[in-house]
Amino acid sequence: MIEVPGFVDSQVNGFLGVDYSDENLTEDNFISSAKELLARGTAAFLPTVITSFENIYERNLPMLAKAMKTPELENRVLGLHLEGPFISALPGAVGAHNPQAVRKPDPKFLKKLYDLSEGQIKILTIAAEADGAEELIACASELGIAVSLGHHLAKPEDIERCSAAGAKLLTHLGNGCPNQIDRHHNPIWSGLADDQLTAMIITDGHHLPPSLIKTVIRAKSTAKVIITSDASPIAGKPPGRYNTLGNVAILEPNGRLHNPEKQCLVGSSATILECVNYLASLNFLSPKELVEMAFRNPLKMIGIPENSITTSSPYLWDQKLFKFVKK
Repeated sequence: MIEVPGFVDSQVNGFLGVDYSDENLTEDNFISSAKELLARGTAAFLPTVITSFENIYERNLPMLAKAMKTPELENRVLGLHLEGPFISALPGAVGAHNPQAVRKPDPKFLKKLYDLSEGQIKILTIAAEADGAEELIACASELGIAVSLGHHLAKPEDIERCSAAGAKLLTHLGNGCPNQIDRHHNPIWSGLADDQLTAMIITDGHHLPPSLIKTVIRAKSTAKVIITSDASPIAGKPPGRYNTLGNVAILEPNGRLHNPEKQCLVGSSATILECVNYLASLNFLSPKELVEMAFRNPLKMIGIPENSITTSSPYLWDQKLFKFVKK
């Protein structure tokens, strides 16, 4: 019998209309949204703050760090993922982020963010080609932060250089890049080719086609893949038109969340449980492999013991339904 407390999500931008990067975020709203998310198959997660202006970091990082300490979220909210601000500002690579809030790699500013978060930053997404990326990786590594490469236009030599400097991850590989790229020299192939980098991928059924999902997992092996939802603040909401993460976004009835003007996705509308079960439906992985990629690997990446994550309602593998369901 395969039993798991739920799954660990390394990238959650918000839930049920609550945006973790919003200037109006409150501690109560965050806690309420987190409790709802944790009741839906997410055993633990990293709240994600996307590329923001300095005043947002000054306001939200201490608030999130404080909320993490509440008894109901302790050992369930494991730290923070900063997706930016040291990414590419160019169209396509910047994705749904605000290009005006992008900053060049700055170790001094990173240390400020780390202090604001009370040392709770666990993952930092940066652009591999950014000038000063190697120095920023060294600084992050000293602070115990796992650096992930993404939202970039990196060339193979950029990926290699950052990997050698200590980067560990690839943020939502296959996304966060222009719709049209060179068929050979692009960040996707370069990321796949680097054996040191673990690929985070979004398996919601919209961010990547099944053929690419299978290719990433076969190229990296299940030991070097982490499943994540990249859940948008709109996740859990009904279909409709929304303003979120600085974008006008359309949530289609099929779950696809996109900005039609930018022609990009705006995070996903899925939970990590839904992402795992979609991946299971592709029928090429065992339940143990799914647990490895969506529970064990994300915990290992940030140094959290597996036995520290417990829930009162575990999930079991249902062989007939071929998915994980609540016990």
